[in-house]
Amino acid sequence: MIKNNTVKVLSMLGMSYQAKKIITGEDALRKSIRENKVKLLIIANDASDNTKKRLINCAKHYGISYYVFSTKNDFSICLGGKNRSAIGIIDKNFTNIVEKLICNVLQSKTGGE
Repeated sequence: MIKNNTVKVLSMLGMSYQAKKIITGEDALRKSIRENKVKLLIIANDASDNTKKRLINCAKHYGISYYVFSTKNDFSICLGGKNRSAIGIIDKNFTNIVEKLICNVLQSKTGGE
């Protein structure tokens, strides 16, 4: 069962997608990271190891914040049916909100409430 804070994150990702403030797809993400368009990178827990490695290395190299969070299925639901392993947010305001929500989810999983 998905927790309430996780639902908030996924809802905000859906709103970001509808506002056209999200980039998906590994190649498009890596290109956008190199062009400093991506403000926050979110990679699905169940993404392939190679995908995680390539995107995380790219994000680290360009100083982009990233999180490994949720699943490809959850991303597909919040983005309207697209099967995606990673999401890049290109808007600063959406980034701030989503990052706070993800931190809350990760903090609650480690018992740091």
